[in-house]
Amino acid sequence: MRAGLTPIVTAAGLDLAGLLGGAIITESIFSLPGLGSLAVNSVNDADLPVIVGITLVTATFIIVANLIVDLLYAVIDPRVRLV
Repeated sequence: MRAGLTPIVTAAGLDLAGLLGGAIITESIFSLPGLGSLAVNSVNDADLPVIVGITLVTATFIIVANLIVDLLYAVIDPRVRLV
């Protein structure tokens, strides 16, 4: 039963990155305040430090999500060892 959870954990990790991207697009379309509208406004105004900051926050979120997925692999499947 536990071996069947690994594809679910993989899909959940990929979905987290998709959720963030989808939120940015949704905020831009519906003019909601948030990271997406800030990103679009920064690109339109050529505000490079804000663009770099948003990219850094997004990349950090995705890296942490991948780290959590990798740690869950070791918990779910005893054959996987963290080296």
